[in-house]
Amino acid sequence: MAQRRTVTEPLIRPLVAPSQQQIALNCDGPAAPRAALQRLKKRLRLPMRSLQLHGDRDLRLEEIDPPPPPAAGEVQIRIRAVALNYLDVWGFRGMAFAKRKMPQAAGVEASGEIVCVGEGVTGLAVGDTVTAYGAETCGHCKACREGRDNLCENVAGIMGFHIDGFAREFLNKAARLVIKAPAGVSFEDAACAPIGFGTVQHMLFDNARLEPGESVLVHAGGSGIGTAAILMAKAIGCTVFTTVGDDEKGRKAAELGADHVINYKTERFEGEVRRLTKRKGVDVVFEHVGADTWNGSLLCLKRGGRLVTCGATSGPSATINLMQLFQQQYRITGSFGCRMENMANAMQKMAQGIVHPVIDTEVGFNEIDVALKRMEERSIFGKIILRMD
Repeated sequence: MAQRRTVTEPLIRPLVAPSQQQIALNCDGPAAPRAALQRLKKRLRLPMRSLQLHGDRDLRLEEIDPPPPPAAGEVQIRIRAVALNYLDVWGFRGMAFAKRKMPQAAGVEASGEIVCVGEGVTGLAVGDTVTAYGAETCGHCKACREGRDNLCENVAGIMGFHIDGFAREFLNKAARLVIKAPAGVSFEDAACAPIGFGTVQHMLFDNARLEPGESVLVHAGGSGIGTAAILMAKAIGCTVFTTVGDDEKGRKAAELGADHVINYKTERFEGEVRRLTKRKGVDVVFEHVGADTWNGSLLCLKRGGRLVTCGATSGPSATINLMQLFQQQYRITGSFGCRMENMANAMQKMAQGIVHPVIDTEVGFNEIDVALKRMEERSIFGKIILRMD
């Protein structure tokens, strides 16, 4: 097991680009003859920093041993940016809904650059900007073979939630789960591709089948996936309704392109949507809030409308009027994660300037407590990025 050393205040230092010597320590290859490299590794095994979760609300910045050289079929990634999500908050609160082995590296989505390539890897090279799929899928079941990665029958867990995550300076990853970012996509933007944008791509287009010119209600328009949903829907000419918790978020959502902004703290969103649509309702509801908005969301749908949901931030249990469901012919779809293709498509849209992640704040690893507190208080607009440079 890797040795863990809690980083005391004097050791909390700005991260700097690793030297060629440090990269060579973690990577067999032409940088040095193998025998000499092994002697160097024994003499100088440089630690790396990681955010380690030891228990409920017990997150520590520690120094741990770096990974070994990547095995065949793997690449080694130097993490440059970690994007925070509510999955991080739930994991921090102890709501992983599965047994976890502590301590565990935090971070469910990130980006970085490849510093070493294992034997047999093609299509990826040292220096590539990449992001990675956060679920440890098997790669050989029927769902994986068909490209339906989020339905893997043998998934080993979600990184940063059930198993070690991305919040560490270096990690090894199966090359089949790594996606190269197109030219022009920054580390910060690529870090938002797996969940912040891949999830939305999957929800709106794979599941809800959103079409140009339709209407869509996006809940929590100031959240990471809410801002992405507004941008993706507007990019194809949809009419966007969105809910926010205060007028400042409403102003920012309108600047992103939302056509109708509703402050749910001062107005009943379902009443406003029905009024604005002349009681017809919207084609699609993008739901991820949960119990607090569930029944109101159904009332916002037009006959034959589609609701897609990926979250339950306000609670997992709700009731449903079955007569309303079948008489109005609603289509309700649960959505979890995304396919790797969704991540690639999202980054292509970023590279083409069609969409862009909305970054609320960029902070260092030693500011993670403040970042999580702001997320719990819902006092952000867009995404918080943990810097690794």
